[in-house]
Amino acid sequence: MALTLEQVRHVATLARLSLTPQEEERYATQLSAVLDAVAELEALDVSQVEPTSHATLASSLLREDVLRPSLSPEAGLANAPAKVGTAFAVPKILE
Repeated sequence: MALTLEQVRHVATLARLSLTPQEEERYATQLSAVLDAVAELEALDVSQVEPTSHATLASSLLREDVLRPSLSPEAGLANAPAKVGTAFAVPKILE
């Protein structure tokens, strides 16, 4: 699926990117290649493939969720530039 330069400009606007004409041409080619690859995947028959939650069939590689000792609030905030009680103080950015 070949993207037009207008479509690339639209995507760039949505992403708030300022592209040069050379970048527009390059991204049109690259994004078209990505869409072509997705189209190939969509053409595959996966009706006999069991749904999975992960890309690999390996069992969970995460550690067991158990309660363990951790830093005290004082130790965790020792290098904080500002704190409020037992929490980091951060500047307000929203009204």
